[in-house]
Amino acid sequence: MTIRLIFNADDFGLHARVNEAVERAHGQGVLTAASLMVGSPGMDEAVAIARRMPSLAVGLHLVLTDGVPVLPAGRIPALVQKNGRFRDDMAGLGLTLAVSRAARAEMAAEIAAQIARFAETGLQPDHINAHKHFYVHPVIGAAAVRAARSAGFPAMRVPNEIGGPALQNAWCRVMRATGLPAPDRVVGLRWSGEFTAERVLEALRQTPGGVTEFYFHPASSNDVPGGAPGYRYTDELAALTDPGVIAAVRDIPRGGYAAMLRA
Repeated sequence: MTIRLIFNADDFGLHARVNEAVERAHGQGVLTAASLMVGSPGMDEAVAIARRMPSLAVGLHLVLTDGVPVLPAGRIPALVQKNGRFRDDMAGLGLTLAVSRAARAEMAAEIAAQIARFAETGLQPDHINAHKHFYVHPVIGAAAVRAARSAGFPAMRVPNEIGGPALQNAWCRVMRATGLPAPDRVVGLRWSGEFTAERVLEALRQTPGGVTEFYFHPASSNDVPGGAPGYRYTDELAALTDPGVIAAVRDIPRGGYAAMLRA
């Protein structure tokens, strides 16, 4: 079976330093796709970059925790903190969504709002995934897939990685069976924030046939406002532009989710 690769950057639109890295990694490196945070401060700049680079496949990075909602906080009180940002207690929020019909209605409205804002950009949707993979929560995942399918999103990430958490991978099997088309596997979850060139090359040597997504968080500096403490953002950018990595994938088909899943 032919190897096909997706090199994707999450958090596109989070900040200008992330946007700069995505532009550089696509123009000078191996990056093929990026996932857009439509409620974040750098969103407009990210959209302008995507329009300048039509070969960059762009999808929606659905945010329901650790970020900024699209809807006013007053419309989604179960989902937000007093400062108007989404709640960061993922376990607590997950429980709220499981037991509260009102909270689930708020979540569905916010998902619809983020999909609508993506549509307003005029960009062709390539995929949907979720910040911090929060849609491994069954309630979130089911709602996100329904909404994305209705909006014409052609593909999604199923965040399963060999050796990943058993419970997460069990839900990933359900997502794969009932959701949108997805790559066969994701590589880089266990190295999130520290997916260096050496690790990319190691993973490439072990990549089987089928569609594999390599998952990154590049930025032009390590002090990204709103970013994850301790992430080696610049090392991940360096991996995406590393001459050895570029050479290693030169003859391997690469692209966005939709293109690679159609091939």
